[in-house]
Amino acid sequence: MTATRRGVLAAALAAPAIAHAQGTGWRPDRQITMIVAYAAGGGTDTAARTIARFMEKDLGQPVVVLNRPGAGGEIGFSELARARPDGYTIGFINTPSIVTVPIERRARFSLDDFALIANIVDDPGGIWVLNDSPFRDFQGMLAAARARPGTIGYGTTGIGSDDHLAMLAIERASGTSFLHIPFAGSAQVKQNLLSRAIPLAVMNMAEGMNEWRQDVMRPLVQMGATRWEPAATVPTLKELGLDIVEGSMRGMAAPAGMPPEVMARLALSVRRTVDDREFQALATQQSLPLRFLAPDEYRAELLALRDRYQALWNAHPWKE
Repeated sequence: MTATRRGVLAAALAAPAIAHAQGTGWRPDRQITMIVAYAAGGGTDTAARTIARFMEKDLGQPVVVLNRPGAGGEIGFSELARARPDGYTIGFINTPSIVTVPIERRARFSLDDFALIANIVDDPGGIWVLNDSPFRDFQGMLAAARARPGTIGYGTTGIGSDDHLAMLAIERASGTSFLHIPFAGSAQVKQNLLSRAIPLAVMNMAEGMNEWRQDVMRPLVQMGATRWEPAATVPTLKELGLDIVEGSMRGMAAPAGMPPEVMARLALSVRRTVDDREFQALATQQSLPLRFLAPDEYRAELLALRDRYQALWNAHPWKE
């Protein structure tokens, strides 16, 4: 089947559901709240606010971002999981925290508490330093850590985050030891690097691109399977001999139990947003690495990640 025919078929299938959604108790004149489980100003918050603007236009109703940071994402994810499944509360979920938090402790949510709408961003991890840092490259950073084990601090968005798990993997693979300093979001990680409170910021590549362009910060390494095109000069961990790939998928979900017709309308709105040329231009401007996954593909990816991180926890528990 051609891409055109698939698009026509999808639209035909979605049309009755959309009409039904707009004719039921789900009214397009009410405000939608979009919960973000991290602090304002970070990569997830930036993506959420950009997408909310386009969904507002498509849905014809307000979409308001509500930041609920803390506990490695658990506060915001739990609030989303407990919300009424009526279409008026949606939220962003991030990997790996959406699957790692319930693995490492008795959490107030599980993956099964969510109806998955779509994945939108897949952002590789990175290690960032100030432009005048004495660490000129990744190997120089490792050499300093070997000379001063357990003393070089690095900031992340929390225990069990992709940033934290990446550094634990680097420590195991390189025989080094660093000092972990968790924060409520990447904006705080970046602020503490810029104020020289920490020497290393471990955060996703998109989150430091603006400061890199301004010659304020620079990445020592990126953690994708291959080099991300906007950072083509930065080597990957795999290129440097460490078989480590880490990053954060950022997608949209709702509380489980949403009416199928409402889910179909929200998923269509996200799909239209990602396909919008103006949104794509903004995503490029904001260095957002887009990767759209429809609900079934998204769930399959998250289930595979959960299995992977459960196996990692069984071998190397990361709880501090």
